[in-house]
Amino acid sequence: MEEKQYLMLPGPTTVPPNVLRGMAKPMINHRGPEFKELFTGLTEVLKNVFRTKNDVIIFPSAGSGGMEAAVVNFISPGEKVVVVSIGNFGDRFAKICETFGAVVEKIDFPWGTAADPELLADVIKKDTDQEIRAVYVTHNETSTGVTNDLPKLRKALGDHPALFIVDSVSGLGAMELGTDAWNLDVVVAGSQKSFMIPPGLSFVSVSERAWEVAKKCTNARYYWDLLDARKYAEKGQTPYTPAIPQLNALAESLQMIKNEGLPQVFARHRLLRDMVRAGVRAQGLELLVADDVASCAVTAVLAPAGSDADTIRSTLRDRFNVVVAGGQNQLKNKIFRIGHLGYVQELDILTVLAALEMSLAINGLPVNLGQGVRAAQEIAMKANA
Repeated sequence: MEEKQYLMLPGPTTVPPNVLRGMAKPMINHRGPEFKELFTGLTEVLKNVFRTKNDVIIFPSAGSGGMEAAVVNFISPGEKVVVVSIGNFGDRFAKICETFGAVVEKIDFPWGTAADPELLADVIKKDTDQEIRAVYVTHNETSTGVTNDLPKLRKALGDHPALFIVDSVSGLGAMELGTDAWNLDVVVAGSQKSFMIPPGLSFVSVSERAWEVAKKCTNARYYWDLLDARKYAEKGQTPYTPAIPQLNALAESLQMIKNEGLPQVFARHRLLRDMVRAGVRAQGLELLVADDVASCAVTAVLAPAGSDADTIRSTLRDRFNVVVAGGQNQLKNKIFRIGHLGYVQELDILTVLAALEMSLAINGLPVNLGQGVRAAQEIAMKANA
């Protein structure tokens, strides 16, 4: 039953039926009044999810496109930046910065841990001439399942004028993020995560302070020109052909988020995380990440001793049609990652945990069938009592 697949990735995530139907709407003129109404309405509703009064620009791109926009619009060649990296996507931010001529100071933290705000504060204090133009931080690191404490990291800058730029591609909409309250200058998000639509859109919120920097930036950009995009957005348009089906899908998903309510969306994601972690532990498996920094979007599970993660993943996929993500770089074949963001509910988690128990048994690994499911059930029952 190929269509009845449990897509438990940290992105792309399962698309709800009404969102799929939204993508099937007839094509419209992207320079006409109907598109203007759609586009301007979406932009305003997105501000509620970002929790900001700042401009939010919509790009037809993957999340990495939004990340590139967050570099080329604010950093001129030769300028110094700090990149805080706790995994693969922190490293990606550093690589993008280097590609476009920035002088990068990367603060690396062990994979599976969160960034230490005090170490960032030390770097900032040493910059007495205020040469650092921006600090780049990952909100939710999908390669490890770690969430950084953005308010504390932002506080580490003190009164330093550097922009604070955040990759929240997999974080926004799944967990708390207050763009304005936390004084975040630029925040990047993507459509294929908690927004529950197919890949193809990235969102970039920009503070007034960041806009002023963008006006002076000399880096090369055309497709990713935020100033140009803002100019067109004021007319209800985009500088280039928009991804109209994805925008129609976004209208549906944003209505779903509104109906559920952001606080309830966040609470659901916390519950799903707690169910996964309790269920995995009850199966005798170890988690990569400590509870206090554990992501609400994805959980990284260490393969049992004497086994490999990819074999477990293959059994889940081939026998039970459950698709989970593998490890990246130094964690390849050492972990598997269970995504639990977007269009996911409690029964999905119970199904995946049951499939995981049977996959462990099939591969000759010690497991008590039903124990992990029961632990997750108890978490769910307690939360709904």
